[in-house]
Amino acid sequence: MTKTINTDTLISKIIEGIEEVKGKNITILDLRKIENAVTQYFIITEGTSNTQVNAIADSVRKTVSKTIQQKPWHIEGEEKAEWILMDYVDVVVHVMQKPVREYYNLEELWGDAKILQLGS
Repeated sequence: MTKTINTDTLISKIIEGIEEVKGKNITILDLRKIENAVTQYFIITEGTSNTQVNAIADSVRKTVSKTIQQKPWHIEGEEKAEWILMDYVDVVVHVMQKPVREYYNLEELWGDAKILQLGS
């Protein structure tokens, strides 16, 4: 029997992992009302260096795994650590360096999403 995890709990544990290593400018995009969206939520945060981006992704992975026994379905970008994407199916985490985040501007790209800004 597989354990069903509430999406709010998953989001909470992801945020906890980000905050543990001082991820900056945490934003949640609620994509549930957008037709054909690839997931329910995006969580976007940034780190100041490749090292911090890796540390944030690692902290998220460990926090979520340890507390609610969930592992990401897929992870991309760990080699360069400019933008690491962690896919938890209903929640996709984007850990980016600031210049990459500014260039791709996911908040603008998904402008129809409900946006919740958590920190600076």
